[in-house]
Amino acid sequence: MAHDHWENCVAHFDAQVDVFAKEYFSQADVHCLLVAAAGFDPRSIGIATLLAGHLGDRLSGLFVREERGTPDAGLVTLADQNAEQLRALVPGCEIAAVDIFGNDNAPVAGARIASVIRDYDIADETTDIVLDMTALSIGVAFPAARLLLDHCERRGIAFHIMIASNPELDDAIASEPADRPMAVRGFAGTDHSDAALEISRIWVPQLAKGRSAALTAIGRSIRDTYKICPVVPFPARDPRRADALIAEYGTQLIDEWQVDPRDLVYVSESNPLDCYRTLSTLTKRYADAVDQIFVPSIILSPVGSRVMAAGALMAAIEHDLPVQYIETVRYDFDPAKPAVTAAPDMRVHLLLSGPAYSELDAPPAATNWPSAPKTFGDEPA
Repeated sequence: MAHDHWENCVAHFDAQVDVFAKEYFSQADVHCLLVAAAGFDPRSIGIATLLAGHLGDRLSGLFVREERGTPDAGLVTLADQNAEQLRALVPGCEIAAVDIFGNDNAPVAGARIASVIRDYDIADETTDIVLDMTALSIGVAFPAARLLLDHCERRGIAFHIMIASNPELDDAIASEPADRPMAVRGFAGTDHSDAALEISRIWVPQLAKGRSAALTAIGRSIRDTYKICPVVPFPARDPRRADALIAEYGTQLIDEWQVDPRDLVYVSESNPLDCYRTLSTLTKRYADAVDQIFVPSIILSPVGSRVMAAGALMAAIEHDLPVQYIETVRYDFDPAKPAVTAAPDMRVHLLLSGPAYSELDAPPAATNWPSAPKTFGDEPA
């Protein structure tokens, strides 16, 4: 599956997302399915609210309620409130409970979301599918994205990813990792078991506040790494965010992972295409460098910002990279914390497939693509 057009991926940021949504989703022949989370995160209803305002009864919804053990009662209440708002925004929507762990406490999120999507009856008139990654865990979002993208490419319809990002709110949500790192379903990477050459692994973990225990567990599960290249957000809304993360992970970076400062990977906090292109370049250059000497294997571990994770998703799909991840047992979140309301959400829209790609070079009269401002991976203003 080639996705060379992602080098010029159609993307919108912040106010451009609102303009695009108004011009595109207001068209009477657009019928959209929204797949999103129905959890406690206060951002859960943002994208649904935006789309419902332009689509009305042309919007259908499949909302995922991630179930983990015995969650905090306050978070359950928040999730119930969000679910009711989603039902009001998208009448007739389906809210599907997805168990993250099985009876033996093994992670099963990927298998469960795959079953939910395959069993869902996507209407024949559907022209667009939007995956809102804002509040979905990686173990759910990545398999869902791969399945929905495959469906859209087979049917020739448009597949979008949308995110309401707020790094400060992300930092305010604490999580407790499970004890079983594993590959995300559908992202085991290329099988090198019969390779004649030795495998040379580079692990690319995404640093995020409060996730050091998770990344330490993932790192110990990946053996014999040639290099570890941590991803940090820069540029970022907080100019010191990268420095703070490097300080937080100082013990791992120096003592455990032995990271050379030159191996840090800096990607934009607000533009997923920067992460996608950076990881793609790293993959291609490393393959060229070890050609006929080693079998290159680059392993991704996105655990923080969904914007950066979306870029990692695109790179993993295009280059068939393994994604090593550890599920979350429980979350801790206090919506009254000042950090939660201190900064506005940043919105991102990506178009990953659909008729627009075959029409981008066509004369304007031949396409109904909206005239909204579009960027092709340029840094948002």
